[in-house]
Amino acid sequence: MVETKAAPTQRILSVDVLRGLTVAFMILVNDPGDGHVAYAPLDHAPWNGWTPTDMVFPTFLFLVGCSIVFSITSRLKRGDSKSRIALQVIRRTIYLLAINYAIRLIPQFHYGRMRLFGVLPRIAICYLIAALLFLWLQRARWIAVAVVTLLVGYWALMRFVPIPGAGMPVHDFPLMDQFNNLPSYIDRGFNDFTQRFLHTGSLYEKTRDPEGILSTLPAVGTALLGVLNGKLLRSNTPPVKVSAILLGGGVLSIALGYLWNPWFPFNKNLWTSSYVLLAAGIAALLLGISFFLFDVKKWQHTSKMIRILAWPCIVFGSNAIVAYVTPSIYGKILGYIHIPDGDRTVTPLRWLYLHVFAHWGSTANTSLAYSLFYVVLCFIPAWLLWRKGMFLRV
Repeated sequence: MVETKAAPTQRILSVDVLRGLTVAFMILVNDPGDGHVAYAPLDHAPWNGWTPTDMVFPTFLFLVGCSIVFSITSRLKRGDSKSRIALQVIRRTIYLLAINYAIRLIPQFHYGRMRLFGVLPRIAICYLIAALLFLWLQRARWIAVAVVTLLVGYWALMRFVPIPGAGMPVHDFPLMDQFNNLPSYIDRGFNDFTQRFLHTGSLYEKTRDPEGILSTLPAVGTALLGVLNGKLLRSNTPPVKVSAILLGGGVLSIALGYLWNPWFPFNKNLWTSSYVLLAAGIAALLLGISFFLFDVKKWQHTSKMIRILAWPCIVFGSNAIVAYVTPSIYGKILGYIHIPDGDRTVTPLRWLYLHVFAHWGSTANTSLAYSLFYVVLCFIPAWLLWRKGMFLRV
């Protein structure tokens, strides 16, 4: 299921650096010492709006889109047929889904309330659709048409499709109502179906799921915007010009997102179209900066400080799937160990936070310090594989 192989001899280093930074930040924000006191930028926006934390997932999807171009283009140049590549894409999607559900079920196999949606399933589905679209469309203009269709089409569905029992958006309830919206209605219906016929299923937020069915459509748009930027990186355009286009495109995408925001606000839970443009713009800016530093100026060879700072990101980014699953594995293993703590028992990591990091009280700083420690802890497996020259790919 998981292939172990040597790293490719030629890589666009900036993509690995940004992917690794994204994974590290994901671990940082997902595992605070005390979420009640954590710094606001290290938490998601409650509903409309955005924080730096809300940019983590779409940046990763954006980079998935970039990687799709590198992988499929290389295979086409080697002479692989489109049908053979499509089968491999489908197989990788199945592997990603299998990894997700294995993590959720093992070791107790609580099947009855298993969440079918989630971050890894969304990555898998977006990868599947974006890869197949790129494989068959190829041209940037048609991929751009697909993006526009997904984003405008999603807004139209949200705006003009009535909700049974609730009425018409805008007229009978606000467009961005937290309960009455089309994605949440579809997710509740799907969950009722799986509970009835598959005897499993649950929604992350009870009445809705941030990685549900309909909101996957604009998420595919995020991956396809990554595909467009990946095509730019693989083109014959001069490297300095590539950096300029990435930066300019990022600014334009952010501006378009803010122009759309008053009518279709930034919202990660619903993955609104304005949010797609904002997040893709920020990802393009970061990629443009990273590309200029590491692939144009090659500062990793001339600046010791840059090399030191970039190295852990490269390690994380080169084994992203390992870095992603490591926190879940730690949580599974250590969650079954309980240490006496007064009149209760706690897990080893909880005990460590309470008695080491927050010994004199829990604050935003102690929560952040614990999160940084956890990032380092999750770095160890990726580093061990890096030392051995092993890079796991699904």
